[in-house]
Amino acid sequence: MVDTQPGGGERPTVLVLSFSPIRRDARVLKQVRLLEENYRVVTCGYESAPSDAVEHLEIPSDAVVDNPYGRFVSLRQYSLAYWRLAGVRWARRALAARRFDVIIANDVQAVPVAISLRPRAGVLADLHEYWPRLHEENPAWMRWISPYYRWMCRKYVRRADAVTTVSPGLAREYEREFGFETAVVTNATPYADLQPTEVGSPLRLVHSGAGLRNRDLGLMIDAVNRSSADVTLDLYLTPNHPDYLDELRRRADESDRVRLRDAVPYDELVSTLNAYDVGVFVLPPVNFSYAHALPNKFFDFVQARLGVIVGPSPELGPTVRKHGLGVVATGWDVEALTKAVDELTPDDVREFKRHADEAASALSAEQAVDPWRVAVERLLAAGGR
Repeated sequence: MVDTQPGGGERPTVLVLSFSPIRRDARVLKQVRLLEENYRVVTCGYESAPSDAVEHLEIPSDAVVDNPYGRFVSLRQYSLAYWRLAGVRWARRALAARRFDVIIANDVQAVPVAISLRPRAGVLADLHEYWPRLHEENPAWMRWISPYYRWMCRKYVRRADAVTTVSPGLAREYEREFGFETAVVTNATPYADLQPTEVGSPLRLVHSGAGLRNRDLGLMIDAVNRSSADVTLDLYLTPNHPDYLDELRRRADESDRVRLRDAVPYDELVSTLNAYDVGVFVLPPVNFSYAHALPNKFFDFVQARLGVIVGPSPELGPTVRKHGLGVVATGWDVEALTKAVDELTPDDVREFKRHADEAASALSAEQAVDPWRVAVERLLAAGGR
């Protein structure tokens, strides 16, 4: 069956390649939804198909890519380390006989496979993190694994026909270190047709996200417990580090202001958050990616029509100030966050929520994904399609 487009002619074929469970990967799902109406989309990733409208190749769960062969890495034989990864070998074999017009390669691990497949119009590399400094707080990782990712950026990402990443700070660093021009597609949340809820008494603070120890989530509990303001805090956390989650649960149980709640499915998250007043996200900059984070939870808060409290991030701070969305704390510690909470007033929060409503369209995924659309169209045009 020939897949045609309105007005006749076969639709260009775009492969979305990601070594992730695409149906649960919010960023990659945006790529699929952006493209599936106008292109023939093939997806390749873990778990089942992300959409009924695409052809999907499911990578077996035991074919992993996150453990490069240690012996080859230590000998700096990076090509041997990469091409022997089980997930890489499976994807390369499964896709070798296929022909694609454009491939979107998600993160550095997917780029060499995409380049090797030689799509007719080119490769768009979408880098979700700054990989060479992903765990710079770990000296052993920086000594052994960082050079592996730097090799991948120099040898393969440089050969991509277009590159995108998640924040301006990461884009500047990729350009500075490796020389490739990098556009920005933020992890914005799809537009939600919601209204700000009435400001509560006490003020209802909320945080949602991964339960990771290096995010120092306990400082939010400490700040709320110390605050003189009339506030509560609910935490919706996924059990990434179960032992850490148990620690946080014990601390929450000792407070009459803090509740630790089970994570909710992503498609229910924004509507759940809408019942609150202020979203809190203060991420200590323990590595480069954290320092330049523009996380999806911030955009979730905006779509939920909440005010926000954030740390003095070079990415988040200017965005919050530009749109009048909330408070930028003066530091990353408990004292700075306590001061930010203390300063909240119901009238201020009411204004923050109104400003979030005004900014919801401009800060939505529908606006953010345009560089992907432009890149795919440009590649196809240059390739004669």
